Amino acid sequence: MLQEKELPLAVPEAVSLLKAWDTTKFDQTVELSFRLGIDPRQADQMVRGSVVLPNGIGKSLRVVVFAKGDKATEAQEAGADEVGAEELQQKIKDGWLDFDVCIATPDMMALVSPLGRTLGPRGLMPNPRAGTLTMEVAKVVGEYKSGKVEFRNNKEGVLHGIVGKMSFDEQKLVENVEAFIKHIQSLKPNSLKGHYFRSVYLTATMAPGIQISA
Repeated sequence: MLQEKELPLAVPEAVSLLKAWDTTKFDQTVELSFRLGIDPRQADQMVRGSVVLPNGIGKSLRVVVFAKGDKATEAQEAGADEVGAEELQQKIKDGWLDFDVCIATPDMMALVSPLGRTLGPRGLMPNPRAGTLTMEVAKVVGEYKSGKVEFRNNKEGVLHGIVGKMSFDEQKLVENVEAFIKHIQSLKPNSLKGHYFRSVYLTATMAPGIQISA
């Protein structure tokens, strides 16, 4: 049994232990959980954005794009699952939400904005900070299809992010975990006083969290 005095663990040790605990018959999702020393009430201390992990996340995200003309063609060629304008807006209004990411070109926001009450609470509203409100639709579709992860802290200052699947070999998981931590470190708010990372845990769908050093 892991003793408290042995924590926190270095990333490679934590990944090895997590995989050793895997006794399930399905491929668990592996996540990082950060407890940040930010004040979530302060707009300049929000930590949100996206990161492309070196080894993907072991899942193909379903991507929809609001675009017209050449940009619609680019999105389709990049592998978007659904591309449209007024007809896509109506489909979502009618209750269709079978997608993980919504991307839009800026000229489409007049169509997308009325969907805010539907898309916003689900974290699907196109946003420039996440890179989903953009003219570079082909690039962004490709990033999400290859393993781009969005994240944002909640009102308690906790942030979660997927880093892969339990079936990944240890080195790939280590690379993803380290890349995610490095990216979150780079987003430390300038106005923050005190510790940024209060704790960081590596966990999986059916596994306890393992505190890691970061």
